[in-house]
Amino acid sequence: MKIKKSEIVAVAVKPAQYPPDDMVEIAFAGRSNVGKSSLLNLLTGRKKLAKVSGSPGKTRTINFYLINDAFRIVDLPGYGYAKVSKSMSADWGPMMDKYLQGRQGLRKVVQLVDVRHEPSKQDLQMYEYLRHYGLDGIVVATKADKLSKNQLNRNIAMIRKSLKLGPEDVVIPVSALKKTGQEELLTVIQEILED
Repeated sequence: MKIKKSEIVAVAVKPAQYPPDDMVEIAFAGRSNVGKSSLLNLLTGRKKLAKVSGSPGKTRTINFYLINDAFRIVDLPGYGYAKVSKSMSADWGPMMDKYLQGRQGLRKVVQLVDVRHEPSKQDLQMYEYLRHYGLDGIVVATKADKLSKNQLNRNIAMIRKSLKLGPEDVVIPVSALKKTGQEELLTVIQEILED
């Protein structure tokens, strides 16, 4: 699969601001600073489609991107960043609930984790949440260029164990810097769209 066309179509904090629920959506979730914006830019081949921020926790909206006029990628706000105010953290849960429970077109949520570290408590909670809604099964291990091949394999095994992944669940190591892993992820996205 090749992404030839991508554009932002909505920036939302509540359902009234979502685009019509009329096509397949694949959402991306992860801790603040996990490299979500960099990954979305890598997938779409556009340097500035998703804004990469120097201050983590910047995405506090749900951003909808129309891809190839055929489906949407949805960038969910990052979680687990300490400097985000308590009221902002409290808003995050209900905003996510409304989106994850209410969207007919939502097929999967790709969860991003930093391959260098064991998944955090929030990562574990998020994955449990996705499992509860049947949106689990795809994990992207970001910043793969920071580890040797042996460390990478060891850490992927650790991620699989921590998140209690089954053999059918996919973990894709990705490096936005080295531009690796995106082909594999695009293939998985293609399979979801064809399912």
